[in-house]
Amino acid sequence: MDINNLNAVTPFTTRDGSEIRELLAHRNSAIRHQSLAEARLPVGGATQEHFHPRAEEIYYITQGAGKVRIENETRDVGPGDAIAIRPGQKHKLWNTGSDVLRLLCCCAPAYEHEDTVLTEQQAVGE
Repeated sequence: MDINNLNAVTPFTTRDGSEIRELLAHRNSAIRHQSLAEARLPVGGATQEHFHPRAEEIYYITQGAGKVRIENETRDVGPGDAIAIRPGQKHKLWNTGSDVLRLLCCCAPAYEHEDTVLTEQQAVGE
């Protein structure tokens, strides 16, 4: 049985600049075809725009306020919002609130640095 606690997972930085804590994936459990992680963006922070050629993602906002852009559409997001991101869709996330933006990220197949293609040079607050 694999049970990992968020507070016991070591964070790392993804290629897009997000700080994530991978809860379940092939690196730390019996899970082989997906991953579940918590991502955190500081106040005023943003990811670098990117896409994943293979992975589809679900973002589920648990805390804070933000803005997400998928391709050419931008929307405000907050706690309770679930965001679908298909493989190949360029996307970017900003923290527009006054607290850390926290979200769960589900990836299938599991997140890999090699499946992340950056489409801008650096994260900007815009």
